[in-house]
Amino acid sequence: MVAVTKRNQGHRYRERIDRRAAGRSVIDWLEAQYRHSSREVWRDRIERGEVTLDERSALPDERLELGQELVWSRPPWAEPAVPLDYLVLHEDPSLVAVSKPGGLPTMPAGGFLENTLWTLVHRRFADAAPVHRLGRGTSGLVLFARSDRARVELSAAFRERRVHKVYRALASGEPSWESLEVRVPIGEIEHSVLGSIHAAAADGKASLSRARIVERRQGASLLDVEIETGRPHQIRIHLAAVGHPLVGDPLYLEGGLPRADALPGDLGYHLHAWRLAFTHPETGAAMELEAPLPKILRSRGE
Repeated sequence: MVAVTKRNQGHRYRERIDRRAAGRSVIDWLEAQYRHSSREVWRDRIERGEVTLDERSALPDERLELGQELVWSRPPWAEPAVPLDYLVLHEDPSLVAVSKPGGLPTMPAGGFLENTLWTLVHRRFADAAPVHRLGRGTSGLVLFARSDRARVELSAAFRERRVHKVYRALASGEPSWESLEVRVPIGEIEHSVLGSIHAAAADGKASLSRARIVERRQGASLLDVEIETGRPHQIRIHLAAVGHPLVGDPLYLEGGLPRADALPGDLGYHLHAWRLAFTHPETGAAMELEAPLPKILRSRGE
């Protein structure tokens, strides 16, 4: 698996000013929207002419008006090194299923634009669009639709919980149970570094995971986890909430809450989207797909 650093072509971030932004100054809004950069950095960008408002150079303190177009023309930058290899597991005129390596983002975000699974798959299958996503550090199965009908049908299947999802995880500790249902609600909470982050939250959304011990190791356990819901970071949060965070997880502590000093994009945990079962969006055939397990997540008999 080769990690590659790549300089991209830059990108224009466009937005139409809505009621949330109207009345705020250009620099106030940019600082609030893009928390990765300080106010001083945004002032420098504006003064260099990187930010336009209705196709003219913006001024830091001018007030935004409803309906205006604000554009940040970000110059080319070197994206972080990531593994760029992926495996095609299934392809037909309606959909493509691939196995994503851990460390590769599914979609553009933050410092990633071209070093993403979507970009790589799109180069080979120009009509493909992902219908769900995995966290950057999570490996395994991702489905891409190749037609409008497939996109609508698959998106509805995920939303309506008609896709059966099984993950393989390496959790810390040795649970006292062989299987367990976890129903800890998940919601967004404030975080001093990340702004906000999904975590265990009493007022969060209902969430359900079913974990089963596959193999006990010294100080760790191999688990198969089925998820009924698809909340962000659900398995990481749920296992942490019951006292068994993923081995190497840099974000979630026992109890399902984040570390105070966590940084965005930290890796190190072992989680793999192993199996998906669903109905084919065009033919109606039953589909069962499996992504090969990384070595560290295989039991002795696999």
